[in-house]
Amino acid sequence: MTARKTLATTAALLTGLLALTACGGGSGSGSGEDGGDVSMTFWHNSTTGDGKAYWEDMVSQFEEANPGVTIDVQAIQNEDMDGKLQTALNSGDAPDIFMARGGGKLADVVEAGQVKDLTDLVSDDVKSELGDAAFNAFSVDGKVYGMPVAVLPGGIYYSKDLFAQAGITETPTTMDELSDAVTALKDAGIDPIALGAKDAWPAAHWYYFFALRECGQDTMTDSASSKDFSDPCWLAAGEDLEEFAGTEPFNNGFLTTTAQQGAGSSAGLLANHQAAMELMGAWEPGVVASLTPDEQPLADLGWFPFPAVDGGDGEAGAMMGGVDGYSCSVNAPDACADFLNFVLSKEGQEAYAEAFQTLPANKEAQGVVTTPALQDVLAAYNDAPYVQVWLDTLYGQNVGNALNTGVVDMLAGKGDAQGIVDAVSAAAAKE
Repeated sequence: MTARKTLATTAALLTGLLALTACGGGSGSGSGEDGGDVSMTFWHNSTTGDGKAYWEDMVSQFEEANPGVTIDVQAIQNEDMDGKLQTALNSGDAPDIFMARGGGKLADVVEAGQVKDLTDLVSDDVKSELGDAAFNAFSVDGKVYGMPVAVLPGGIYYSKDLFAQAGITETPTTMDELSDAVTALKDAGIDPIALGAKDAWPAAHWYYFFALRECGQDTMTDSASSKDFSDPCWLAAGEDLEEFAGTEPFNNGFLTTTAQQGAGSSAGLLANHQAAMELMGAWEPGVVASLTPDEQPLADLGWFPFPAVDGGDGEAGAMMGGVDGYSCSVNAPDACADFLNFVLSKEGQEAYAEAFQTLPANKEAQGVVTTPALQDVLAAYNDAPYVQVWLDTLYGQNVGNALNTGVVDMLAGKGDAQGIVDAVSAAAAKE
């Protein structure tokens, strides 16, 4: 079933839910706190396809069920979102509803007084269906400042057909096995791994995962508050990546390759069988599907966890990932929370999961996940001893940007593993 058909078949259920939401929301529900009309702006990062259509349909449904409420929707390219949003927040002209990454990035805007406290505005149904853990990434000092829409653990997506072509019969579980797979793919004339290093964060993901394997959970968590990166595991992670990169596993021109924009992006290379693997979060199947020739899911797409690293302190099975969500600017009307409660309903999240081909935050909606690769991700996620948030999110924008840039510099031959640690430590010292 397509996302558009899913939205159509759930329209009646959503309209009934919205009627209840409008009656039972906060003081800003419906037509506004003073009885006047409510106009809100909404920024999201779905610029094409079923994802863009999903948000348009949800806004239309919400407006229809809440006369007097209008939402002006703007779709912004993912790689441009953080910078534009920060500029808007700092200028006092922020959108009412905006995409939030959680972690240290959210903590920074909370400290700046730029985001609305949603603690008492999350509906009881949403609290029950998502559970407390889903809100952890969007909580600061015990208060909720955002609502999650998707859980996005990472790992390595791969083409089963290209693996078979190279004679690879088992997915790698160790770095030695991954290196063997790289060699087999290169011998078969196939680019082993697609990497969109032009956007920095995809390259940094490799460092994040090596750090996940090298560093214990306490070390990673403690560094978020102490901003101390002197533990030897941080250097070891960079050395692991430096050694692996030395085998030349990435596509030609990876330093100038974008992550998700067009057939020549790293996701596009995987979508069109021009590369065999990509390390990415659980949004990957949807992005890849939008870049195949027929804009349909990649039939041979598989997934496996990031391989184990010898001697590391990270617990076996631990995952790295994020939680996508949305927040309300500090002066947004309570109708902003009403809209987010609507999106997080079971029906709204089922439609979201189908539109984006990803994992919904609402556990009651996860039954619609049928993509084999995502089912494997979900199984690993449910069994993981812990899930560490993306490091550039965990450590905030300044430290995160320094980390991402340091990794790219090393891959470009402009630095080394120690340079990554030095760059991160220098950025942390300025906070």
